[in-house]
Amino acid sequence: MNNSYSLHKIIDEDICPFDANEYSWFKFGDKQYAEKFASELFEGFVEEFGDLLLSNKDIIILPSPYLSIPTASNFLCYYFKIQLNSFLYKNNIKASVESKIYRNQTYVTDYGNLDFEERIKLISNDTYYIDKDFINDKLCIFVDDIKITGSHEHTVYKILNHYDVQGDFVFVYYAELINKTIHPKIENHYNYFAIKTVQDIVDLVNRSFFQYNTRIVKFILKLDEVQFSYFINNIPIDKRNELFHLAISNNYHQISEYQINIDVIKID
Repeated sequence: MNNSYSLHKIIDEDICPFDANEYSWFKFGDKQYAEKFASELFEGFVEEFGDLLLSNKDIIILPSPYLSIPTASNFLCYYFKIQLNSFLYKNNIKASVESKIYRNQTYVTDYGNLDFEERIKLISNDTYYIDKDFINDKLCIFVDDIKITGSHEHTVYKILNHYDVQGDFVFVYYAELINKTIHPKIENHYNYFAIKTVQDIVDLVNRSFFQYNTRIVKFILKLDEVQFSYFINNIPIDKRNELFHLAISNNYHQISEYQINIDVIKID
């Protein structure tokens, strides 16, 4: 069984069905909006899929693929799981279990402006791993923040087929582009809606609910020398250290576009 659910439908490029500022801050690491969005998402999801959740199937919940640095959707998934397990508890059903698809990313391009074919081509060289035996024959809920072209879902199905994973699969999105006449670049319109300058990044990183994710780490590491210097000199030392260790954990020090800024953090 394959199913898909999205809370917000994007049908007009001039009308955003959610708060674009909040979404942008969420995409760059403000976890308070991940929690808010997850609550809203689960409330809508359970209305449509409540019976499936009560079918006594073992439930596995998975965010979008990543290696070491979580994606924004990982935090959405975390809070969604809290809502899900509370629902299961109230119905005397055992809790869901989280898993992940490991992804070794091979590019630095932000594909938020690309169409379906360009996205598929870009990610085709990435490598993925999933624990087949752990998720096989279970109800798998894949949580992501937005569906624009469907390239993410397409890739996950390829992974599942490659590993011959059986089970029930449900893809859950906070928002989905329904009107396919709208160019996929609208994704980056939402991503960067509240992020225009390096000062916006500094302000965000210094928020109490902030936590680094893949998007903001890559964004910071691609800043030019002046902007990067301003950034690292306006955040706490613990945030600088965390950025360095996250970057090397994802092997970004082996990507030429990121090496200079990573070395600056290490030297300082």
